[in-house]
Amino acid sequence: MSNEPIHLSKALASFDALWSPRILTRVNDYDVRIAKVEGEHIWHVHGDTDEFFLVLDGELHISLREPGGQRTVLLPQGAVFTVPRGTEHKPYAPSGAAILMFEPTGTLTVGDRHDEVPAHVDSTTGHALNT
Repeated sequence: MSNEPIHLSKALASFDALWSPRILTRVNDYDVRIAKVEGEHIWHVHGDTDEFFLVLDGELHISLREPGGQRTVLLPQGAVFTVPRGTEHKPYAPSGAAILMFEPTGTLTVGDRHDEVPAHVDSTTGHALNT
């Protein structure tokens, strides 16, 4: 990790892969990750941790399966949202987005329990495969 300032625009310009977060820096035992997203991710759950999202650019939708039923939150640029631990969720970005997330180091993008992982995603890391 660098002890120099990090410019988000330069960091985001350094990769094109979708749904493949990059660690920007670390804060204590948490990774600060950035990702480019477009289309749908998969339904998944993080059983032991909340998941924080900040939308840097574009618009992110997060569908949630909660005890009271299913709902979707809409996050425009500049919005933040925390998915509580144990909540099944599915992020998607119909028109694309750039996001920043806080997650404990080692957290898998596809969570602890998830739908079938598509062939273009590494099932051990949850990161998009280079195709």
